[in-house]
Amino acid sequence: MFSTPQTTGTRLAQQIRMGILASSLLLMLSGWLPAQAQVPTPDTSTLPPVRIHLPLVTGGMESTKACPETSENSYATQTVLSEPRDPDRPPLLDPDINLGIRGYTATVNLPSLINLDGATDDDAPQLAYLFRPARVPELRTLYQVYEWDWSCRVGGCLGKPISFPEVSLVEMATANNEVLYPPARHANIGDDHIALVLYAEQFRITFTYTRDDSPVHGYLVHVENFCVDPNLLALYRELHLAGRATLPALRREESIGTAQGEKVLIAVRDSGSFMDPRSGKDWWQDTVRALLAQQSVP
Repeated sequence: MFSTPQTTGTRLAQQIRMGILASSLLLMLSGWLPAQAQVPTPDTSTLPPVRIHLPLVTGGMESTKACPETSENSYATQTVLSEPRDPDRPPLLDPDINLGIRGYTATVNLPSLINLDGATDDDAPQLAYLFRPARVPELRTLYQVYEWDWSCRVGGCLGKPISFPEVSLVEMATANNEVLYPPARHANIGDDHIALVLYAEQFRITFTYTRDDSPVHGYLVHVENFCVDPNLLALYRELHLAGRATLPALRREESIGTAQGEKVLIAVRDSGSFMDPRSGKDWWQDTVRALLAQQSVP
């Protein structure tokens, strides 16, 4: 079989059709993205992946440096107590598990710990223990995570940036290659484990302080923009493919990975709701107690 040479008119028609297709795709993209992300203030935002019959594109590290490929760490598992996950909403595509689906946008606010009113849980996860020794790091860029509207259609759709609390994700200063740990609390979920990994990819992790394969019960933490330990990531992927009857469990002293560069981002949630990570009385209690002790000294 021989191909027939294309005429100038045929090539022109193909070019016109390709131009129309490209213009249509651009219009679809511009209509899907939130208006706030088109003209952000300040000019820093991380948008969720675009999904219009295209391969999933997830947010990740700004740096091009490679993460460690090997690790000497090993991790145990815990049996999941809740019902199996809805197969129509796998963690990769679940905006309550994978923060990359929602995205986040920078906001201007006070980059330091703040004092909020309200009740206090004496055993809330303590963000200072993301680092060893524990410390209050420099808080840098502050972000608002995007809402997710579950009522707009099946599967929901992207909403506006969360306005309450005013800040729902914080960038913290780190040292390059610094080892990171799960924020500590006293309560265990089984044996001496404190948290269960619900989702992991190379540059982000989500874990809950329950044995439920769900974000709606108890505390949950998202850590972004760092290198997840390769053994922990491999174990998560293995258990996910096996049906998620068990998932990786974390001890207080077990690393979740290492910083790559000079910053890591963290969000904390309570019963599904995003909380302000700057709240001293909730997530930085040792620091608050030390300040109160200094004030009480005559």
